[in-house]
Amino acid sequence: MEAQFIAFASVVALWIEGAAVLVLAVVSALAAFRLVRVLVSGEEALAIRKAVWLKFAVGIALALEFMLAADIVRSVIAPTWDAIGMLAAIATIRTALNLFLMRDIEALREGAEPHG
Repeated sequence: MEAQFIAFASVVALWIEGAAVLVLAVVSALAAFRLVRVLVSGEEALAIRKAVWLKFAVGIALALEFMLAADIVRSVIAPTWDAIGMLAAIATIRTALNLFLMRDIEALREGAEPHG
């Protein structure tokens, strides 16, 4: 029974990571398309570039949340303290990245410059 649970949790974590990759692929492609369109049109509007960055950043934040969810699932099935420690370190880094990214998103929405 335990082996089946571990196999199921591994598949769930893999699907969640797949969702993160899909989100990153879509938002990256959209951001690249929008930026090329801005460059080709010759527009230099800072507001347009900020809007593109904002949508891209929100997508990255969503992907980080998916990756953190996968880390949580993987921590349930981590067989050793070393694996748990590594997952904790990765989750901490992803959480910190997400916090800084969300701070920059909120600053941009309020009209201030991002801190990055």
